[in-house]
Amino acid sequence: MLGLSGLLISVVVTFVTGDVPTGGARDGLWLSAAFAVAIVLGEWLLLSAPGFRGSAPIAMASAFAFALTTEISPGRFVTYGAAFVVAVTAFAMTVGTATRVLAGRASNIVETTGRLVAIAVVTILYRVAHLGQSPGAPAPPDGLVPWQRAVVMLGITMLALVADTLFTSVLRVLSAAANLRRTFVEEVRSSFAMSMAVAVTGVLIALAAPAMGIAALPLFLMPLVLTLFAFRRYVSIRATYLQSIRTLSRLTDVAGYTPSGHSERVAALSVRVGRELGLSERELLDLEYAALLHDIGQVALVEPIPGGATVLAAPADQRRIEADSVAIVRETGVFEGVARILEHQTTPYRQVRELGEEIPLTSRIVKVVNAYEDLTAGARSARAREAAVERIYLGLGYEYDPRVVDALLTSIGPGADQD
Repeated sequence: MLGLSGLLISVVVTFVTGDVPTGGARDGLWLSAAFAVAIVLGEWLLLSAPGFRGSAPIAMASAFAFALTTEISPGRFVTYGAAFVVAVTAFAMTVGTATRVLAGRASNIVETTGRLVAIAVVTILYRVAHLGQSPGAPAPPDGLVPWQRAVVMLGITMLALVADTLFTSVLRVLSAAANLRRTFVEEVRSSFAMSMAVAVTGVLIALAAPAMGIAALPLFLMPLVLTLFAFRRYVSIRATYLQSIRTLSRLTDVAGYTPSGHSERVAALSVRVGRELGLSERELLDLEYAALLHDIGQVALVEPIPGGATVLAAPADQRRIEADSVAIVRETGVFEGVARILEHQTTPYRQVRELGEEIPLTSRIVKVVNAYEDLTAGARSARAREAAVERIYLGLGYEYDPRVVDALLTSIGPGADQD
């Protein structure tokens, strides 16, 4: 059924684009149908998890291979051109994405568009710029030995992946007013390993296709399929971590040190503020963990702070709670990034402004949001919110980062999610 769907995609696109294969048309259509099916399945098997950039490695590797494959068998070159490749890929990606949406599964249009941009870059650079293929004409040989061809293909795919990352980074910056350079670096860091695997797999399929035909596609995609299962297992473990942290964060509630649900409210609002400030998914994950555990040091207190409001405690008491929280988190041995956030959760913002001290933005977020939650005591009435914001404004630029406070006001403003 999927094979017939892929063939139908190829036939429809052939007539729409007018890029009609000649000569070995039947072989060319079946080859493009196989790639279309792989792309649809790859979009369906999208990898997405908190702290990671969403990706579709099977779809991307298949699409790269489709763009780079020019021989059906030794000496027999395909006749469809760049327009056909991009159109089939776009159609297949649309089908895969629509299927996910109809099934109620998450899909990100920005990331999907970025992948299509990467495919277009590969197709144009390889088929048009490198090979000089004309529409409807066979792709001419490049005259390179296999290892040279592999280097050219790999270089082009890496450029395309950079274009994908840059495209998605720009869109994220435009929507969140974040720093482009910082966002781009975080995107590269979170996707580098998978991107390399995708690029190499696409090149290997294209190089092996003349000798193996369509069989090269499932053979070289198998490692990515196994990686997909391993990744999902890893995501399951991370979900267990988060559940354990949520349980640990409730310890202060159960012991009567903080109001019920305080840590969960701080975590939820911190993540919203972090998104408003353009933090990456990995930074948001650490921020959520830190916000859940920011008050865990209160369990070492002999006498609870009234209402659990650390913002009203003496500075020395705040620092002691901070130190105990950091010590408890470091005992786990796996949350060093979270510990670094908590190390500065009580540091006044003036030490950044006046002394140039390096205080993570995530620490400043926890400080502001915790103050807001302590001052409202979980109340969501307009009067409670206004009173809390007024108190925070008294410390603006001294205790609290003005940029974070602005993001907080946006996050709790009219129409904002207050769950």
